Amino acid sequence: MEKDGKKFDPTGSDITVFVCHDDGAQGIFLVGSFNDWDPTCTLMERQGDGSWQAELALAPGRYEYKFIVDGVWCCEPGSADAEGNDCVPNPFGTVNRVVEVRGSAKAKATTGA
Repeated sequence: MEKDGKKFDPTGSDITVFVCHDDGAQGIFLVGSFNDWDPTCTLMERQGDGSWQAELALAPGRYEYKFIVDGVWCCEPGSADAEGNDCVPNPFGTVNRVVEVRGSAKAKATTGA
């Protein structure tokens, strides 16, 4: 899959770990520019501490993303979408989170605990 010249490469060696903290959620999907914002493409896995995690092999570049928590799109569960250092406005009047993948190292994108 390719979007804006960047590739989602499931066989690649550079892994980006996305973590979302919501121990009350029934299901969380990760959506973003890396999967064409497909709301059913990337189901996150519940961890023992109640957080949710997804690991993706991404080519170096800048990616925007959000979580879908029990059907609700958000940047961080339980918080109103607000601009911050890792957020940018989107065309829908809300914000998206941003992660920079630099390559050759495991990157981590996480919500506040």
